[in-house]
Amino acid sequence: MTTTAMPRQPDRPTVRLGLRENRLQFTLLVVVNIAVGGLVGLERTTVPLIGTDVFGLTSDLAVFSFIIAFGLTKALTNLAAGALTARFRRRQLLLTGWLFGVPVPFMLAWAPSWSWIIAANVLLGLNQGLAWSMTVNMKIDLVGPARRGLATGLNEAAGYTAVGATALLTGYLATSYGLRPVPELLGVVFVTAGLALSLTVRDTAAHVALELAQHPKSPPGDEKTGLAATFVRTSWRDRSLRGASQAGLVNNLNDGLTWGVFPLLFTDHGLGLAAIGLIKGIYPVLWGIGQIPAGHLADRIGRKPLVVTGMLVQAAGLVLALALLSHPLLAGVLSAVVLGLGTALVYPALIASVSDHAHPAWRTNALGTYRFWRDIGYAAGALLAGVLADSLGLNATVIAAAVLTAASGLLAARWITEHTAR
Repeated sequence: MTTTAMPRQPDRPTVRLGLRENRLQFTLLVVVNIAVGGLVGLERTTVPLIGTDVFGLTSDLAVFSFIIAFGLTKALTNLAAGALTARFRRRQLLLTGWLFGVPVPFMLAWAPSWSWIIAANVLLGLNQGLAWSMTVNMKIDLVGPARRGLATGLNEAAGYTAVGATALLTGYLATSYGLRPVPELLGVVFVTAGLALSLTVRDTAAHVALELAQHPKSPPGDEKTGLAATFVRTSWRDRSLRGASQAGLVNNLNDGLTWGVFPLLFTDHGLGLAAIGLIKGIYPVLWGIGQIPAGHLADRIGRKPLVVTGMLVQAAGLVLALALLSHPLLAGVLSAVVLGLGTALVYPALIASVSDHAHPAWRTNALGTYRFWRDIGYAAGALLAGVLADSLGLNATVIAAAVLTAASGLLAARWITEHTAR
């Protein structure tokens, strides 16, 4: 769909909303997000095993502390990113995110102690919170309201396919060259490419201004658009935004939990690094690729059916991991497939739902709040996994995650409503 263009200004191209109209910039941002996803994919297979095998950690909670550091930092950065867009351009924040990411591969490759791994994950959280947030916001800015589901699906597909491919590759590299430093040095490629490509991205402030001018209604005069007011509205007061926020939190709780638990669980049942890499790679690859049709479907049939179905499918995937554990490779692969497909249904639909219910005047803060709660799930999942695994074992941890995920799907069914003006 082509929208009315913003009048041409001297030395500036005409600004239009739409995927086709902005295909070059959109494609460039997709490639940038491949680099963003690849950088975090470095950790999916090897870092939990670095904790146990290299640094001799015996407590599961201590091993999962790197995920807690990453999740908390990314969540807080997501929240701040919405407010920062009021003071800085999106392109500036994207570049800043990449600068935080530069030391990460080197710290992971040659960290002399576990505290350096945790510090690297603080920097990685800053990188992901700024860089991934800006690629999402900038794509939504470019396409306008008609193709938000597809736009977010393409963005997340690029990022999470890169996460999975990198997890798979690092597993095979670790088999041949050891846990460090060769697998982690892949990150140098991602940092270099992401930073270089981000320098060529154009800012999307003019697209936001055009959408605001075309929006069918202005926010009520008494409606506060600041971060504090939007945080409360998105977290609790708005029923649909509350439903999306809790579903996002539990979705990433699963990811944080399996990130730490699955390498240890399947290693305990005799699988090697290559098999662990395969399991950890399949999940985000399907999660990524599946978001392209899921995002398109969310634009056609609505957001809620995909969110509810996806959460229940994820719960089934977690159950499969234990039900077939006597055949660990089969259990890991099937669980990863089902988890990946369930998450693919949920991810673009949730971001699109939040965008639907947020006025452009406060949408970046609403998305920042949603992404805050979603990525707190990493820390919550790792903390829950560490406490339960140390006290009850890894199996009980997976069962608890399955129950929470099913309950979250039922809450989403009760709270989320469709945006009738889409």
